[in-house]
Amino acid sequence: MGRGKIVIRRIDNSTSRQVTFSKRRNGLLKKAKELSILCDAEVGLIIFSTTGRLYDYASASMKSVVDRFNKLKAEHHQLLNPAAEVKFWQREAASLRQQLRYLEECHRQLMGEELSGFSAKDLQNLESQLEMSLKGVRTKKNQIFNDEIKELNQKETFIHQENIELYKKLNLISNENEELQKKVYEAREVNRGNKSSQPPYSISNEYDLHAPIHLQLSQPQNQTQPGPGPKNNEVPAKAIYNPSKV
Repeated sequence: MGRGKIVIRRIDNSTSRQVTFSKRRNGLLKKAKELSILCDAEVGLIIFSTTGRLYDYASASMKSVVDRFNKLKAEHHQLLNPAAEVKFWQREAASLRQQLRYLEECHRQLMGEELSGFSAKDLQNLESQLEMSLKGVRTKKNQIFNDEIKELNQKETFIHQENIELYKKLNLISNENEELQKKVYEAREVNRGNKSSQPPYSISNEYDLHAPIHLQLSQPQNQTQPGPGPKNNEVPAKAIYNPSKV
């Protein structure tokens, strides 16, 4: 069976009340610590027991948490008044200008400027700070270079694999070309053999070219009108080629 619902009210028994206080207090402190770690929150917890004993937890400093709470609470009340709101934003602008001047001064000091008022110890601290900054920059640069080298190595491996695949395809195409050339050469040899076995030419005709040709002279026909006779005893002749007699 599941646990029954507990009624939230004051425990009458002092012993049970003290035991419950100890258990709930430890659980509350644990939850506050987990909240500050997991969520990067600034947490401040203050507990007073019935005997007046203090239990507290602060993620950074209890004083800073309380000061921040009081400041925000006062600002919240001031924002309700327009005149107070103007003064608040003026103070905020002045604070931001002061922070900007401080940052500019630190930047000039890091660049090696305006060091006249520094002591030897201050300069040594500044040098240590610059060395730590330079070390961080070099570490970041080396990390970027290593990442680029790793990426280039991966690209090289990929390109090498592509070259291997292309080389295999090229060998396959070369073998296919050799097979095709071999087949073309064999076909040419077969055609040459067929041409050498056939006669240089052949003529097929229904007439025999070597049969003798018979010529027959035709008799002169009678003419109704006299015409000029043959000259110089010429005899008209007509050569008739009769293929049927061949």
